[in-house]
Amino acid sequence: MTTVNRRHLLAGAGAAAVAVPLAGATGAPAHAETTSPRVRTGAQVLADRGWSGLSGRVGVFTNPTGILANGRSIVDEMHESGNVDVVAVFGPEHGFRGTAQAGESEGDTEDPRTGIMVYDAYGANATSLAGMYREADVDVVVFDIQDVGARFYTYIWSMYTAMEAAAREGIAFTVLDRPNPIGGTPRGPLMTPEYTSGVGAHEIIQVHGMTVGELARYFNSELLPEKAGASVGDLQVVEVEGWRRDMLFEDTGLLWVLPSPNMPTPQTALLYPGTCLFEGTNLSEGRGTTRPFELIGAPYVDYRWTEWLTAREIPGVLFREAYFNPIQSKHVGKVCGGVQVHIVDADALDPVRVGVEMLVGLKALYPEFAWREDAWDPQRPFWIDKLTGSPRLRTQIDAGADAADVIAAWKRETAAFAADRRRYLLYR
Repeated sequence: MTTVNRRHLLAGAGAAAVAVPLAGATGAPAHAETTSPRVRTGAQVLADRGWSGLSGRVGVFTNPTGILANGRSIVDEMHESGNVDVVAVFGPEHGFRGTAQAGESEGDTEDPRTGIMVYDAYGANATSLAGMYREADVDVVVFDIQDVGARFYTYIWSMYTAMEAAAREGIAFTVLDRPNPIGGTPRGPLMTPEYTSGVGAHEIIQVHGMTVGELARYFNSELLPEKAGASVGDLQVVEVEGWRRDMLFEDTGLLWVLPSPNMPTPQTALLYPGTCLFEGTNLSEGRGTTRPFELIGAPYVDYRWTEWLTAREIPGVLFREAYFNPIQSKHVGKVCGGVQVHIVDADALDPVRVGVEMLVGLKALYPEFAWREDAWDPQRPFWIDKLTGSPRLRTQIDAGADAADVIAAWKRETAAFAADRRRYLLYR
């Protein structure tokens, strides 16, 4: 993938080399040369303070992205520091150590490294999660997970549920904030109450443009009082240092850890808010390839889609004709024709527009194109409606609408959400 403007392809490019402690074979600190990131996460800020402020029995809601600059898990570091009494870990989709695939988790288990009990929190509602809090007898829940900035990425809803459970139990909640890897610009349609689901539990827009700490503040004031009847009484956000809203992940110097198995690079995250829409179609979204959400195709697609998209001159991207054979998910073992979406100007990229333009082209070119149906939900049978928040995008495209008309339909709701979120923002 090529970026031809100021964005660096390698996260951490240009950062200064310093010595940081790493885990040796015996667990004792060793030293190695690594890079000092330009941005310090909330976890790093708190670790550098000796984890001061975390008292009592601590439960940690995290996954493999919850790391420090030395690459080590915050749970391992907290446990070995002796300054934090970590009594429980709560694992979201894919699990605490990240061993599970999409839609899966690791189950309840004792972590072999630390001996700490790990609870399976994926799919848990507030009632069951509150029961886990009581069983572990936690006084404070710490949340540290790298989000990717899209409404349908499930970690923000895990945080929402964790906050609701904390509000019910009167437990403090601390967010160790991390940068939004795709920047701070809000985009896309608003979720409607009728189409909420696990990939969009409440009414926020498709690309919220907020950090998880900012979202926690928004949830606590705007959503929890109305939806759950109570907010967290003691909500703390340990802020990121050095991040601005116009920064992408490649600007931070931080290590990129796969937030989920099909999010291999920061560039994947940039495209994901648009190309994840193909989960709602009969095309492969690239799962089962080395470039998920960048390779998009189906057995019936040919060179005409690439030509159609290229003629649209969509800012920020180049469409290359591509063929691939997925080893899992849709169209396993079949050659799919389609495109690879290359980012050529990250500053000009609007991923939601990219996804809409691609869908409009497919509908115009291929009678075989179809929306994926959800057999488990006959009242709301189309998965695309859950991803976009309503039937509007699907019905507009089926009616032959141009991409510009589809995008214009949500302009006011995007602006209204941007105004509503303003008071909860922590970064310029």
